[in-house]
Amino acid sequence: MNRNTSRLHIRPLCIDDKESVFSYRSDPDTYKYLSLVPKSVDDIENFIVHSSPLVNVPGTWFQLGIIERATNRLIGDIGIHFPANDPQHGQAEIGYTLHKAFRGRGYATEALSAVVDYLFNTLGKHRITAHIDPNNPSSIKLIERLGFRKEAHFVEGFFFHEEWVDDLVYALLAREWNARKSRTQNK
Repeated sequence: MNRNTSRLHIRPLCIDDKESVFSYRSDPDTYKYLSLVPKSVDDIENFIVHSSPLVNVPGTWFQLGIIERATNRLIGDIGIHFPANDPQHGQAEIGYTLHKAFRGRGYATEALSAVVDYLFNTLGKHRITAHIDPNNPSSIKLIERLGFRKEAHFVEGFFFHEEWVDDLVYALLAREWNARKSRTQNK
């Protein structure tokens, strides 16, 4: 899977990305919302090696790198989970991480828009979800900006970083995405 936007190239993560990924995922302000808290570049290498090499394999996570085209610099990543318990293969879950030096510039919106569109209009997914920490207002604003709606707030429903924390679940349907896209294009 490769996608280009006006400012970004989105492609599968590879071993050569491990140093760049470690540089932003090892930041305490970033990893407080991530399940992987890397202690070394080896942790990132292991993370990349154990990600699925193929997109759309049930029960796996597929990892994409977000590359700033002007500098050819890896600035973040997007994970796509394809649930094993989805007999119609109609659902996916997304997660994302962006280097803090590149936040607030619309890169995450641009990258996720391309990935969401790919999931719905190339892979034919019916529904995409995202799990978000309620203490991460930037992530909530981002996902809502893309048209996702909050479907659930699980109070202390997720054991994360050695404590029970709340978990917000957001979702978007293909028909909602395509209607929104059509409205935007007709403006």
